[in-house]
Amino acid sequence: MNTSDTILRKPDWLKIKIPSGKEYLSVKEIVERNKLHTICTSGHCPNMHECWGRGTATLMILGDICTRSCKFCNVKTGKPLPVDHDEPRRVAESVKRMKLKHVVLTSVDRDDLPDGGAAIWAETVRKIKEQNPETTIETLIPDFDGHEELIQQVIDAGPEVISHNLETVRRLTPETRSRAKYDRSLQVLQYIAGKGVVAKSGIMAGLGETPEEVFELMDDLLDAGVSVLTIGQYLQPTKKHLPVKEYVTPEQFEIYRKTGLKKGFRYVESSPLVRSSYHAEKHISAR
Repeated sequence: MNTSDTILRKPDWLKIKIPSGKEYLSVKEIVERNKLHTICTSGHCPNMHECWGRGTATLMILGDICTRSCKFCNVKTGKPLPVDHDEPRRVAESVKRMKLKHVVLTSVDRDDLPDGGAAIWAETVRKIKEQNPETTIETLIPDFDGHEELIQQVIDAGPEVISHNLETVRRLTPETRSRAKYDRSLQVLQYIAGKGVVAKSGIMAGLGETPEEVFELMDDLLDAGVSVLTIGQYLQPTKKHLPVKEYVTPEQFEIYRKTGLKKGFRYVESSPLVRSSYHAEKHISAR
């Protein structure tokens, strides 16, 4: 474990491949030309070259300024710009130009809006489906402060998978997430699963959690009806963010993967470089 005044050296297994390839460059050009926000770039995702290269991308809607200030997240925080009501159309057209087989939508938190952005969420899903009937969709949604009628708007739009991340274990939630609550997130996931939609969640390892706490979290998610879990290494974005307490070994990640599957998850993506949307196209079959 790491003490507060010690900086851990990043191990060799966290080396990231430099993005390249024709498909990757094509997606990058469309993203930049259409001024789209992607969590792939703002979150410095280590799998961007792999996902973009096989026709999967994660697009971030509702701007790039979040109303929350979670201690792990590198997305800008502050007062967001007004909602761009043309965004759903532009996103749908861009998905078509990228020839995406699967798209993951996420967003900043918009606590400044009465509906938390739910209407734009739903309209974006509908527009993508209108223009790209063969493209499957995962929505990685905020908690909408637990308002079920807002979650229902996203469900009614018809995404194949709805994801909401717990991010970390119960004990570490207050110091890691600025407004979200562990039990409220579980309630969001339980509502999604109860409507017959594939429910998915993800956490970061290396924030100081114990394996026992991770196993307890798995049980909580399974009790809520979640069928897909992702676990990846937390990487400190800047010195202002939470420090890495531990670089979890690939062997421990494999223990998490095997344990999760044994407990009953349909899919568990668990390795140091895994992020929420890693292999997301497979998870639509987790019904």
